Amino acid sequence: MQRDETVLVTGASSGIGRELARCFAAEGCRLVLTARRQAELDALASELRTRSGHDVTVITADLAAPDGARALLSSMHEQGLSPDVLVNNAGFGDRGAFADMLPARIEAMLAVNVTALTVLARALLPAMRERRRGGLINVASTAAFQPGPWMATYYASKAYVLSLSEALHFECKGAGITVTCLCPGATATGFAAEAGMQGSLLFRLGTMDAADVACAAHRGFRRGRAIVVPGWRNKLGAQSVRVSPRAVVRKLVARLQR
Repeated sequence: MQRDETVLVTGASSGIGRELARCFAAEGCRLVLTARRQAELDALASELRTRSGHDVTVITADLAAPDGARALLSSMHEQGLSPDVLVNNAGFGDRGAFADMLPARIEAMLAVNVTALTVLARALLPAMRERRRGGLINVASTAAFQPGPWMATYYASKAYVLSLSEALHFECKGAGITVTCLCPGATATGFAAEAGMQGSLLFRLGTMDAADVACAAHRGFRRGRAIVVPGWRNKLGAQSVRVSPRAVVRKLVARLQR
């Protein structure tokens, strides 16, 4: 199905964001791609223009900067861009004891994972509601379902994303807008290297392919689902923490991270 939509994808230069951009391009959507890395964005934009024949706009942005989200919105406004769909994919994590982490690293993580996601959603939702179409895909994690010793800030930030997304999904019912929260588990992207988790048990147990995760998210979004947890193992894990004692959950997660 060819769709007359403009889709903004944050963190589009690699991983799940890049694969989601490909999913929407395959439908004929116009793309607005943003991330920090200009060269990777330009390469993806060239690929998608060739594949789809539709417009692809590249805007470099650092969402960790205090005015990062506002600068992105300003650039889109200047170019007359009003996305029908927002994919809030940008985010990162870091491993270590909370008391030992650099304050600047924590602040940057919250700026990208929480603040920018919220600012962009609030800025773009009213126009979607007025048009009565479109929606959001907010990328959280299976981390959202439990506390995460040794990655406390990251897990907490993703719990925020899940809670916000579920609330917005309910608020937007009947308005022609879908809000979907993607909660992937360990995925073969650059996340593990960025977070210093290559040797963790969580990633040694196996990863999903980013394209498979993106496909599940895109399919769930189009079907109007509130939460998408791709992969049977991730689904099992997300369900099991709901019925397990919290003390047991904390110990298990700590072991996976160490």
